[in-house]
Amino acid sequence: MIIVDSTVWIDYFNDMDNPHTAWLRRNAYSGEVGLTDLILCEVLQGARGDVRFQRMRRALLRLPVVAGVDRELAVAAAENYRALRSKGITVRKTIDCLIATTCIERGHSLLHHDRDFDGFEEHLGLQVIHP
Repeated sequence: MIIVDSTVWIDYFNDMDNPHTAWLRRNAYSGEVGLTDLILCEVLQGARGDVRFQRMRRALLRLPVVAGVDRELAVAAAENYRALRSKGITVRKTIDCLIATTCIERGHSLLHHDRDFDGFEEHLGLQVIHP
Protein backbone atom coordinates (compact mmCIF):
# COMPACT_ATOMS: atom_id res chain seq x y z
CA MET A 1 0.00 0.00 0.00
CA ILE A 2 1.06 3.58 -0.60
CA ILE A 3 0.44 5.82 2.39
CA VAL A 4 -0.22 9.44 1.47
CA ASP A 5 1.04 11.96 4.02
CA SER A 6 -0.97 14.92 5.25
CA THR A 7 1.33 17.31 3.37
CA VAL A 8 0.00 15.91 0.10
CA TRP A 9 -3.62 15.62 1.25
CA ILE A 10 -3.64 19.26 2.37
CA ASP A 11 -2.37 20.41 -1.03
CA TYR A 12 -4.90 18.09 -2.71
CA PHE A 13 -7.88 19.46 -0.78
CA ASN A 14 -6.66 23.02 -1.40
CA ASP A 15 -6.59 22.32 -5.18
CA MET A 16 -2.83 22.89 -5.38
CA ASP A 17 -1.18 21.67 -8.55
CA ASN A 18 2.18 19.94 -8.07
CA PRO A 19 3.64 16.53 -8.97
CA HIS A 20 2.43 15.01 -5.70
CA THR A 21 -1.20 16.10 -6.07
CA ALA A 22 -1.16 15.12 -9.75
CA TRP A 23 -0.01 11.64 -8.74
CA LEU A 24 -2.70 11.49 -6.05
CA ARG A 25 -5.44 12.60 -8.45
CA ARG A 26 -4.46 9.78 -10.82
CA ASN A 27 -4.20 7.10 -8.12
CA ALA A 28 -6.37 8.12 -5.14
CA TYR A 29 -8.99 5.44 -5.53
CA SER A 30 -6.96 2.82 -7.39
CA GLY A 31 -6.99 0.46 -4.43
CA GLU A 32 -3.33 0.94 -3.64
CA VAL A 33 -3.60 4.23 -1.68
CA GLY A 34 -4.31 4.58 2.04
CA LEU A 35 -3.45 6.65 5.07
CA THR A 36 -2.72 6.16 8.74
CA ASP A 37 -5.04 7.13 11.56
CA LEU A 38 -2.57 9.87 12.53
CA ILE A 39 -2.66 11.33 9.01
CA LEU A 40 -6.45 11.18 9.03
CA CYS A 41 -6.49 13.17 12.28
CA GLU A 42 -3.92 15.71 11.03
CA VAL A 43 -5.78 16.42 7.80
CA LEU A 44 -9.22 16.67 9.37
CA GLN A 45 -7.96 18.97 12.13
CA GLY A 46 -7.14 21.54 9.47
CA ALA A 47 -10.56 21.54 7.82
CA ARG A 48 -12.09 25.00 7.69
CA GLY A 49 -15.82 24.79 8.31
CA ASP A 50 -18.23 21.95 8.92
CA VAL A 51 -19.15 21.38 5.28
CA ARG A 52 -15.51 21.10 4.25
CA PHE A 53 -14.80 18.82 7.22
CA GLN A 54 -17.60 16.45 6.18
CA ARG A 55 -16.49 16.46 2.53
CA MET A 56 -12.89 15.67 3.47
CA ARG A 57 -14.00 13.05 5.99
CA ARG A 58 -16.14 11.24 3.40
CA ALA A 59 -13.33 11.28 0.83
CA LEU A 60 -10.66 10.04 3.24
CA LEU A 61 -12.78 7.32 4.81
CA ARG A 62 -13.28 5.75 1.38
CA LEU A 63 -9.65 4.66 1.69
CA PRO A 64 -8.01 2.06 3.92
CA VAL A 65 -6.90 3.58 7.22
CA VAL A 66 -3.91 1.87 8.82
CA ALA A 67 -3.92 1.81 12.61
CA GLY A 68 -0.77 3.48 13.82
CA VAL A 69 0.73 3.39 17.23
CA ASP A 70 1.04 0.48 19.59
CA ARG A 71 3.77 -0.12 22.17
CA GLU A 72 6.20 -1.80 19.76
CA LEU A 73 5.75 0.86 17.10
CA ALA A 74 6.24 3.66 19.65
CA VAL A 75 9.54 2.11 20.73
CA ALA A 76 10.63 1.55 17.12
CA ALA A 77 9.81 5.20 16.28
CA ALA A 78 11.90 6.39 19.23
CA GLU A 79 14.77 4.15 18.08
CA ASN A 80 14.51 5.54 14.56
CA TYR A 81 14.50 9.09 15.88
CA ARG A 82 17.62 8.36 17.92
CA ALA A 83 19.33 6.66 14.97
CA LEU A 84 18.75 9.71 12.78
CA ARG A 85 19.74 12.07 15.58
CA SER A 86 23.05 10.20 15.93
CA LYS A 87 23.67 11.05 12.25
CA GLY A 88 22.97 14.74 12.88
CA ILE A 89 19.43 14.61 11.49
CA THR A 90 16.71 16.04 13.72
CA VAL A 91 13.15 15.15 12.80
CA ARG A 92 10.98 18.12 13.76
CA LYS A 93 7.73 16.31 14.54
CA THR A 94 7.10 13.16 16.52
CA ILE A 95 4.12 12.36 14.31
CA ASP A 96 6.44 12.13 11.30
CA CYS A 97 8.60 9.59 13.18
CA LEU A 98 5.47 7.55 13.87
CA ILE A 99 4.23 7.74 10.26
CA ALA A 100 7.62 6.84 8.77
CA THR A 101 8.13 3.99 11.22
CA THR A 102 4.64 2.65 10.51
CA CYS A 103 5.51 2.54 6.81
CA ILE A 104 8.91 0.93 7.40
CA GLU A 105 7.65 -1.69 9.85
CA ARG A 106 4.56 -2.62 7.82
CA GLY A 107 6.10 -2.51 4.36
CA HIS A 108 4.19 0.50 3.01
CA SER A 109 5.57 3.16 0.68
CA LEU A 110 5.03 6.85 1.42
CA LEU A 111 4.03 9.75 -0.81
CA HIS A 112 5.00 12.95 0.96
CA HIS A 113 6.12 16.52 0.46
CA ASP A 114 8.06 16.97 3.73
CA ARG A 115 11.81 16.99 4.25
CA ASP A 116 11.44 15.34 7.66
CA PHE A 117 11.03 12.03 5.86
CA ASP A 118 14.25 12.31 3.85
CA GLY A 119 16.47 10.86 6.58
CA PHE A 120 14.13 7.89 6.98
CA GLU A 121 14.48 7.20 3.26
CA GLU A 122 18.23 7.73 3.10
CA HIS A 123 19.25 5.89 6.27
CA LEU A 124 16.40 3.65 7.44
CA GLY A 125 14.93 2.18 4.27
CA LEU A 126 11.66 4.10 3.99
CA GLN A 127 10.27 3.47 0.51
CA VAL A 128 9.14 6.78 -0.99
CA ILE A 129 7.09 7.51 -4.10
CA HIS A 130 8.80 10.21 -6.18
CA PRO A 131 6.24 11.48 -8.69
